[in-house]
This record gives sequence, C-alpha cells and structure tokens, in this order.
Amino acid sequence: MRISIVVPAFNEERILGETLHWIQSLYLAFLWRRWAIELIVCDNNSTDRTPDVARSEGATVVFEPINQIARARNRGARAATGDWLIFVDADSRPSAGLFEAVAGQIESGACVGGGATVSMDTTSSAAHAALYLWNLLSRSLHLVAGAFVFCQTSAFWEIGGFSNELFVCEDIDISLRLNRLAQAHGKRIEILERYPIVTSPRKLHLYTTGEYFCFVAKMLLSRGKSLKDQRACFGWYDGRR
Repeated sequence: MRISIVVPAFNEERILGETLHWIQSLYLAFLWRRWAIELIVCDNNSTDRTPDVARSEGATVVFEPINQIARARNRGARAATGDWLIFVDADSRPSAGLFEAVAGQIESGACVGGGATVSMDTTSSAAHAALYLWNLLSRSLHLVAGAFVFCQTSAFWEIGGFSNELFVCEDIDISLRLNRLAQAHGKRIEILERYPIVTSPRKLHLYTTGEYFCFVAKMLLSRGKSLKDQRACFGWYDGRR
C-alpha cells in the first residue's frame, strides 16, 4: 500500500514548513503497517518562497500556474503514485488519531473516501456556530471539507477529480460525485468525527463581516455562478495572509 499526501500551497512560506514537519511526525500510523508514504506540495503560482520551504522539508514540489485550489489539488494528484490520496490544506493540522482512523477505513475495504469534521482554535461564537452547522451537514450528507480529504486514487480519477470550473465549494461538488460513485459500488463515504481536522482561524482576522456578506450575497444572487469567478472568491485568492 502506498499513501500520497498532497498539500496545495499559495504564498504559504510562513506556515508551510511547520505544517509539513507536523504531517511528517504523524507517519507512524502508516509506517507500522509497512505502507509507503510520499509528500507532495503543489506550488499554486506563489510569489514568495513557498516552493523552497517545501523542498527544504523533503517534499516533492510540482507547479500549477493557474491560481485555483481545485487545479492545485488535481496537479498534486497527477504527480502522486499512491493507491490512496490524502489532501491537507497548508493552514490545517491533522492528528495522529485522524491518520490512524483513515488507515482503518482503508483497511476496511468498504470505504472509497471521506473527510473529517472541522475544528478551529478561536473564541469567536459566530465561528463556532458556523462550524457546528457545517459539521452537522457534513455528517448527515457525507460532505467533505476541503481542509482534509482522503480518497482511493482510482475513485478520484473515475469521477474526474476536483472540478476545474469552481474556485470555491469544490469540496462540496466532489462530495456529491464521490457519494454517487460509492453508492454505485456498494461502498461508503466516511466523515471521521473523533479526531477533527484543526484549521486556521486567520480568515476571521483578515476579512470583515461585510466582505463575507458580499461574497454570500453574490453567490446567492448569481445562483452559484460567482463560484466560477476568481475575483468573486477574493477570500481565497487575493493573497492576504
């Protein structure tokens, strides 16, 4: 068995080294099973030292010139040689327990992919309320959060990977397609609850409530078409860090 861990990164030189070092410290869940592991970073057209930091941590670095999270994940997946893919965002931290739970799902043979519930280190009551709602929907509808996605490589490519049309909500889109594939094969999508992925609260500090309101309003008024417009999805692509 071979596991490919893919980290998309756009201008993440300040935190990427720590994230990669953290991920590497969790390899034991796979190594004791004698599974091989590779770590791939997709430099998504960064203007800082992101690729240099990735190489210094021993990661294989690939380049995606179009600044888009879906394309960055797909480019990393194309370079992967693993039987299973694990996507981890550069500002998120899995735990040893989460990797162990993923390994257990792989061994079960009944799962084609999944994700984890999400946690955030913040005192914001609004953020906690939003996360509670998301985690409820995630568990009920088997929706993966982009911060942490695992998937059998053959299943990933059978459904065409992440949508290159979407700049945001590509995780919900792939969840729907992966669920249909799982049902067709009599398998399941698993949302792991016991060990949530911890993601950064930085967007809470970088953007105002008004900016988020404008994003949601555009999405609703355009009936989702704004999700295909990079400019409308500024919170993911304007480079603020």
